[in-house]
Amino acid sequence: MRAAARMPARVSAAKPRVTKISLQRIAKIVRLIRKKGVVPMRLFREEFEGLSEKTIARDIDFLRDRFECPIEWHRGKGGWVIDDEGRFELPGVWFEASEVFALLMMLHLVEGVQPGLLAEHLGPLENRLRRMLAVGAPKENIEGKVKLIHFAPRKVDPKHFQVMASALLDGKKMTIQYWVLDRQELTRRTISPQQLVHYRENWLLDAWCHERNGLRSFSLEAIRQVQVLDEVAIKVSREDMHEHFQSGYGIFAGKAKHQAVLKFSPRRAETVSLETWHPDQTSESLHDGSYILQVPYSNDQELVMDLLRHGPDVEVLEPPELRQKVHEVLCAAAEKYILKASR
Repeated sequence: MRAAARMPARVSAAKPRVTKISLQRIAKIVRLIRKKGVVPMRLFREEFEGLSEKTIARDIDFLRDRFECPIEWHRGKGGWVIDDEGRFELPGVWFEASEVFALLMMLHLVEGVQPGLLAEHLGPLENRLRRMLAVGAPKENIEGKVKLIHFAPRKVDPKHFQVMASALLDGKKMTIQYWVLDRQELTRRTISPQQLVHYRENWLLDAWCHERNGLRSFSLEAIRQVQVLDEVAIKVSREDMHEHFQSGYGIFAGKAKHQAVLKFSPRRAETVSLETWHPDQTSESLHDGSYILQVPYSNDQELVMDLLRHGPDVEVLEPPELRQKVHEVLCAAAEKYILKASR
């Protein structure tokens, strides 16, 4: 049962002066109670290191008197509670540094999307993020504090993107004309879109292909024409989607039938040991400082590209066919440079 009296007692009848720091503290008091449910004075003092109970009590009184927050001391629970089923909200917006940077990262990600791809829809969102940053950010130019660099994104037709996104959200089938780069062939597919994927700077559409009777990933820049059908798309369960796309390596899906055993040199071991190449990878550090990484895969195309960027600092131990393929690619590359040097 709640006590009639408030604990700790009100410090004074005078209303505290509003400052930016006290407002940030007040917002933090509300967030902490929302997170914990009940917060004793001890936790407040740990959170606001260096502040006295008198200062914290004054902030709580300010929160109750100025903002009419239903905050009160609960004797049975031994702490402060806001018992309103989540209805109370502080007017305006206050941010901590981490929240400001989170918004800033969102802004940079929005700006990094291919120019013109979703400009009509992203413009208002960008303006809203800027206004939110203006409320919580310091006066100096905070946008210069974070930089995101985008490299080699492939252009996607904005009209196609919007049509496919709409069909995906509406749960409709589509027919597409799709250019298969390896075969240099234009194919026609009927698909049930499942999810849009932004992977390594490029867009893909995961969909059920009715011609192949299975899940496939389509690169959006290779889609030449799109037509939305007045038919309900087949919906693949999240569990089946996860099982299909998670087991392969990188963007190549399908059940992993191979296991790559890779040995990295001591100078590259520390960096690679911090990386996740596959959710089911295993690893081992050797006495000489080298690093063994075992990675399951279904298609070796992307794996080979990732290995090549490590040059002489990685060796494929298993399987033999992957070792042979990397050898052939390196020899072909070396031959080109030898020819150029001899001219």
